[in-house]
Amino acid sequence: MGWLFMTRTGMGEHTTPKAYLDAQFTYEREAKSENSAEPEFIGLRVLDSAFPGNRTWYGAIERYDEAGARLFVFAGICLVKWNPRTKDDLVFGYKDMDETAGPSQAACPQRLLDLLTSTSEPYALDWRRRCHLTARLRARKLPDGALIRLPEAMTFTDGSKHSEFRVQREGRRLVLTDPEGRGRYRVSRLMDRAFEIIREPVPARTVFPSVRI
Repeated sequence: MGWLFMTRTGMGEHTTPKAYLDAQFTYEREAKSENSAEPEFIGLRVLDSAFPGNRTWYGAIERYDEAGARLFVFAGICLVKWNPRTKDDLVFGYKDMDETAGPSQAACPQRLLDLLTSTSEPYALDWRRRCHLTARLRARKLPDGALIRLPEAMTFTDGSKHSEFRVQREGRRLVLTDPEGRGRYRVSRLMDRAFEIIREPVPARTVFPSVRI
């Protein structure tokens, strides 16, 4: 499916993309399947969803039968464009897919992944693997003053190359310097990168024995 754009009026009572998409994937209806002329009951409900970065919506969506019993839970993914100040009134657009499409967006939160039922679809399995990896990378803790090393050196606009950086925390913001604390460097999507935290040697403490006089 391609992109679908709409005005605020088209969003109905929903004031945010997340609220609209939560409702969009929660419904009951009958539809004819490709292999049968008989109508098939389709019931969907969003068990939980997330909208990290305001660009991608992730949902754990349960499909159930006419008795309300669970059939399976799959992941829905929507690319989102949200611009409340646009001049053409088309403030909201989205492109939907499910995990079997193997989307490149793989930042689904762990709590949603835990709700999904098992699958044998190769693209869905690969997507879940990538999401679990992203979740593990982003769960790492970076204390103030930590020294990190990237797998390969990066070249910056000043012409310098660095693979090791000192982490400095300024409130919620992370600032990277060289290991001696000089300069300021920006590494995009730092927490999605496979860096290592270097364990630095701790200087031995000198203890002077007491002398009785």
